[in-house]
Amino acid sequence: MQYDRTDARILEIVQKNNRLTSEVIGEMAGLSATACQRRLKRLRSDGIIEADVSIVSAKAVGRPIQMLVMVSLERERADIIDRFKKAIKASGEVVNGFYVTGDADFVLYITARTMEHYEQFTRRFFYENPDIKGFKTMVVMDRVKAGFAIPIEAPPED
Repeated sequence: MQYDRTDARILEIVQKNNRLTSEVIGEMAGLSATACQRRLKRLRSDGIIEADVSIVSAKAVGRPIQMLVMVSLERERADIIDRFKKAIKASGEVVNGFYVTGDADFVLYITARTMEHYEQFTRRFFYENPDIKGFKTMVVMDRVKAGFAIPIEAPPED
């Protein structure tokens, strides 16, 4: 997966606004619309651009309760980790999930309609799973920043 300075500029642009047309992105990056489309297609097929998403307000869609949850597994075995990763991917409540090092095995970002809804979720998702040793919930009081933009460093010129 390699990219050049022009690709880096395109990545900066689409991270800020993924609704721009190829014509506009190309103009901003100094390319034709067709050349820009080709580069975007390659960046996607190479996995450099993982997804085209919009950030939705959890509060605006009736899910105002947001939590960060640290999850510890009973044992660190490949089959247990893989099963839990599958469960994370299958859960609508889990917005983001990370397999991490440190005090927990996973950190999850979860939304809920109410605390009662979250309690029901914990019973179903954590307590009924024999592979879970424990979990700690931190309730989000204020989302200070939301985004997925990664700082893009252009490769050095040859």
